[in-house]
Amino acid sequence: MTVQPASSPQSAATEDLVAEIRDSAVGASGLDAHVGGFTASTVDQSETTAARLPLFIGGVVVLSSLLLLVAFRSVLIPVKAAAMNLLSVGAAYGVVSLVADGGALGQLVGIDNPTPVPPFIPVMMFAILFGLSMDYEVFLLSRIREAFLRDGDARGAITEGVAGTARVITAAAAIMVAVFGAFILSDEVFLKLIGVGMATAIFVDATIIRMVLVPALMQLMGRWTWWMPAWMEKVVPNAELEPAPAR
Repeated sequence: MTVQPASSPQSAATEDLVAEIRDSAVGASGLDAHVGGFTASTVDQSETTAARLPLFIGGVVVLSSLLLLVAFRSVLIPVKAAAMNLLSVGAAYGVVSLVADGGALGQLVGIDNPTPVPPFIPVMMFAILFGLSMDYEVFLLSRIREAFLRDGDARGAITEGVAGTARVITAAAAIMVAVFGAFILSDEVFLKLIGVGMATAIFVDATIIRMVLVPALMQLMGRWTWWMPAWMEKVVPNAELEPAPAR
């Protein structure tokens, strides 16, 4: 039997219809009802992804935070890095959602009508964006910590670190924005969504977050940026990225 929903594939009414067909068929005949097709498959994939995405995000954040804790020997650095990285990923998700809804913003990239976001896009975007954001973070913090270990001046080290890495981070981000921006020219809608989300997130991360918010937060925290409890100093292995420079 072929069932054509009156609502759009991404609407809640369509999801309710899929569930209703399955439940009513089982209740009426006692038989298992198998509902297939693109719409039903998308609904099932979305539910499975939504259930497991928090575990995936939590695992990546915890593991990366532990690595930063060992590398920079600071409690606040991993917390700040996780918050900033999640902020850039959240910005990407928001832009993708707006573009997928069509309207004026969607029409700019060739999406005239509301379209469902494939379930794999949020997972793939998070994995790539979190890795790129962490790369920029480690590059910036390594330079700042090098200056701090040399001079002991927490605020001056931030200025030196940002000045020494701003051009490299900006150039690398510009290349990535250009690469992912080219996806927007594709005829495939899912490639357009990936391109818009990735380009937006990288631009926001390299400009607003990495060059403004991160230095500002570290300036406010001062020497507390590199604080670690005495008991944790004994437990956490010493794995500095670079040896401390001679004063």
